[in-house]
Amino acid sequence: MRQQNLETHLNFNINNHTNNVNDRKWVTNGETAILLNDPAISHTKIIRKWNRLSRLQRSIVYAVLVVTATALLLLYFSKTGIVIIERGNEDSVQEKLRNTSLNAKPALDNTVQIKYDPTVYERPVFTGPKNDRQRALVESFRHAWRGYKEHAWGHDNLKPVSGMASDWFSLGLTIVDSLDTAYIMGLTDVFEEGKQWIKEELIFTKNKDVNFFEVTIRILGGLLTNHYFTQDQLFLDKAIDLGDRLMAAFSSPSGIPYSDVNLGARTAHAPEWSHYSTTAEVTTVQLEFRQLSRASGNPIFEEAAAAVSEKIHQLPKKHGLVPIFINPNTGHFLPHATITLGARGDSYYEYLLKQWLQTGKTINYLLDDYLTGIEGVREFLAKRSSPNKRLFIGELSAGSEAFNPKMDHLTCFLPGTLALGHLNGLPDWHMTMAEELLYTCYLTYAAHPTFLAPEITHFNLASTTDDMYTKSADAHSLLRPEFIESLWYMYQITGNTTYQEWGWQIFQGFEKYAKVPNGYSSLTNVKSENPIPRDMMESFFLSETLKYLYLLLSDDRFLIDLNKYVVNSEAHPLPIHKN
Repeated sequence: MRQQNLETHLNFNINNHTNNVNDRKWVTNGETAILLNDPAISHTKIIRKWNRLSRLQRSIVYAVLVVTATALLLLYFSKTGIVIIERGNEDSVQEKLRNTSLNAKPALDNTVQIKYDPTVYERPVFTGPKNDRQRALVESFRHAWRGYKEHAWGHDNLKPVSGMASDWFSLGLTIVDSLDTAYIMGLTDVFEEGKQWIKEELIFTKNKDVNFFEVTIRILGGLLTNHYFTQDQLFLDKAIDLGDRLMAAFSSPSGIPYSDVNLGARTAHAPEWSHYSTTAEVTTVQLEFRQLSRASGNPIFEEAAAAVSEKIHQLPKKHGLVPIFINPNTGHFLPHATITLGARGDSYYEYLLKQWLQTGKTINYLLDDYLTGIEGVREFLAKRSSPNKRLFIGELSAGSEAFNPKMDHLTCFLPGTLALGHLNGLPDWHMTMAEELLYTCYLTYAAHPTFLAPEITHFNLASTTDDMYTKSADAHSLLRPEFIESLWYMYQITGNTTYQEWGWQIFQGFEKYAKVPNGYSSLTNVKSENPIPRDMMESFFLSETLKYLYLLLSDDRFLIDLNKYVVNSEAHPLPIHKN
């Protein structure tokens, strides 16, 4: 908060005295006038004049002095913010000071409050699909699950065209990542067989490197959500075991996590191709590690992950915007690296807001960093295309920091995040930006015959014909969830059913072009009317894409209530806490 100094000016009115007395000041009182800085007036004379006053006059003077002194003291304390701390309250006061913004910005007057008591556990109840569109989503999930179970059970991913398995970390990614989707859809049989595999087969003792970030959001996040939904100790025990092993990532000299962890050996290191970690990856584990601490009662997970956010808060940035690489040895960003809200940069901004919400809006520097970052996005990255002035979010290129008018599909998470912030009291222009950017994201789907979006879209800044175009190298689709995620946020927050219709159009594109006998496949070219499948079904298609569609197409738009949950970067809902 900005402090202002009060200067008290005493103005003395001297009427009927025109002689110059070297700017000396006077106090007048009826017939008596005392020249305050006249050296000829001795201490004895002042006492003599005081003695001439009656008892009543002296009492009046005493009362005036006491009242004046009291008023001045109260005014001083109110302006300087000095407080008297009662014995025993020192800790609570220090805690408040620790949570005060280090940027010294005034706190927002939030008008939206959490509508439930986060200290009371309410087990969620999901009763299955309630309309034909939701039932179609359930059938799609079952179709994908059957193909995975038949051809890739226990492996990370399914190659649905060839009917082969694909492993990345050998942790059964598809099972653990998508199990809460089955639970939300009311698929008890699917949930139970997945749970049985986790109980009997999911182990973390293999001598194998895994990506710290991906395993955290997919495996740890999935286990924690299933534990919260069911209160089954099995999921928490597995999460604690995994979390203990992932803690090796924080063993760097700076505390910034290494990117690779060997779960069996409990060691960590930088990737083979670089000394750097990815900024988005090291700042997108805090929701999960905090929830692991809250569920287990062990604070070490939250402390390690929160320290990363605090360290990055202290680093210099370009109006809140961060480069996409950071050195875990020094704790500093790679100078002049790309700045983007696409790959390697996106979820840094998302988790600032969601951490603030997860902790009951009690950690102000997270909110400050988020607000500053979004202002930076508006100033440096948000541009309008030509000729139709479509709002999009570009990049600042590595080295030169020149503006590059390209937008990853990943960036389409931003409308939902902006809307979530507005729901919780952030400025109106956040919602305006969300609505405009969401429409641009919709056009990246509608522009193609498949009604599916490419991985990257490029924008024209000085064209008289087309606002956007897709290069052949960027025309593939991984059936990503980010746009559908934003549609769900906007639908829950506004109730506008147009967003449901947009989501249904995309689902029909999946059914027509991505569905194959053993599941759903990513595609090589969304610009083609007959796109060739790439033979890969990512775990996030079941965990995120189908889950968000199911929630979006629900008659009850609060099926997962945003006043009760924050949703991690892999669509796993985690509870909001009081602090």
